[in-house]
Amino acid sequence: MPIDPTTQMSDNALLAAFAKGHADAARLLSERLLPKAYAQAFFRLRNQADAEDIAQEAFIRLWRMAPNWAEDGTKVSTWLYKVVQNLCYDRLRRKPSTSLADIGEPEDSKPAAAEMLQDQTRANALYRALAELPDRQRDAVSMRHLDGMSNPEIAEIMDLSVEAVESLISRGKRKLSDILQSHKSELGYANG
Repeated sequence: MPIDPTTQMSDNALLAAFAKGHADAARLLSERLLPKAYAQAFFRLRNQADAEDIAQEAFIRLWRMAPNWAEDGTKVSTWLYKVVQNLCYDRLRRKPSTSLADIGEPEDSKPAAAEMLQDQTRANALYRALAELPDRQRDAVSMRHLDGMSNPEIAEIMDLSVEAVESLISRGKRKLSDILQSHKSELGYANG
């Protein structure tokens, strides 16, 4: 038997009717109480999706317990309010979940394959160019710029004055630049 929506049945009577199989009772009770359950959850959580989840879960619990509803003076709306409140407390106690859409891709600190190949090509070209330098210039430039040694350290190792080391490095860098200049575009450097 359909329930006339214009009737002023109490929430408790609608729940009892639902328990007896009247689907219209569930619709009417939902129309009355679902907006209130959602509003209460939203007020507590300030999140639309969470409030919708809480209101839906509260109604699922209401429908499950409907056959066992005891007329002990408790109003359905009061019971539902308490369920929503507890579900909100549970949600607030949990760690906040992060949507996958909010999580960015992890940054890959490794260079791209093309970049690695370019770097390898440049390193090979540098070592080939270094091999063309006179021995003492190659050693001074390598120790200074590849090994990171200071000019006084190089001077001590090579048994030269600091000024002589500076001169070797300067001449070696000019010669390296001349050798590598003709390979600039193939090494990925713009002309200029």
